Amino acid sequence: MSSIEGLLPQRVPQHVAIVMDGNGRWAKAQGLSRIEGHKQGAKRVRDVIEWASDAGIKQVSLFAFSTENWNRPKFEVTALMTLMATLLPLEIPKMQEKNARLLTLGDTSKLPWIARKALQKACDATANNTSIDVILCLNYGGQQEILDAVYHFCQSWDNESDKKKALKALNTDTFRTFMQRDHIFPVDLLIRTGGEKRISNFHLWDAAYAELYFSDTNWPAYTEKDLSLALNDYASRERRFGKTSEQVQSSESHE
Repeated sequence: MSSIEGLLPQRVPQHVAIVMDGNGRWAKAQGLSRIEGHKQGAKRVRDVIEWASDAGIKQVSLFAFSTENWNRPKFEVTALMTLMATLLPLEIPKMQEKNARLLTLGDTSKLPWIARKALQKACDATANNTSIDVILCLNYGGQQEILDAVYHFCQSWDNESDKKKALKALNTDTFRTFMQRDHIFPVDLLIRTGGEKRISNFHLWDAAYAELYFSDTNWPAYTEKDLSLALNDYASRERRFGKTSEQVQSSESHE
C-alpha cells in the first residue's frame, strides 16, 4: 500500500514545485562523480511523478536547470544537456502509461539543439495526456520571468490612450496573463531537497502563498516516504491567504 494514500482530496495540493537539490552531495558521499549524481537524480524523477500521480496531484514542476546554472563548469552543463537529450525519449512510454503530459517553463530556445529536439518529441507525444502535468523548468529564473512579463506588458499598447487603459486595468490577475503560464496552477507546495533552506529564484510570482517544505534528503535518495511526509505536513497546515484563522474556519464549516 502506498504511504501517500489516505489524504483527503481537498488536502492534496494541485501544484507541487520541487527544487531537486543534493545530486552533487549525494555523489560525493558515495565516492562518485557529480555527473553520476545527476544520472541518479534523473531516475528519481520517474518515481516522483508516479507517486505524485497516485496521490492525486495535478501538476509537478521540477527545477531542472536555472538561468544561473549556465555558470557551472562547461563539462557539467554539457553533460546535463546530453543526459536530458538521452533520457527524455526513453521516458515517453512511462509517461504514456501514467497519462502524464510534459510541459516546459523557461526560455528553452537557449538550450542545445539536441536537447530541444528531445524536449519537443516528448511534449508532442504526451500532449493529449490528462492525469498529471510534469513541468520541466529549463533555463528558468523567477526574476527573469517577471522581467519578461513587464516587457510583454509594455509591448501591449500602441499609444498613450491604450497605455492609460492598460495601467488602469493592471492588477495581479491581469499581470499574470503576461507571464505566459495560464496553463499552470499557482504553487501550493514548494519542496526543496538536499538540506538547503531557500527557494533560489524559483516560481517567485506563483509561490507567493505556497507552503514551503525543506527536506534534508538528497534528491537521488528521495523516497515515497519523504514525499508522504511533505504532503502530510502540507495537509496539516491552515492556508489563510491573508485572512484570519477564524475566517478560514468559518468558511470551511459552511462548505
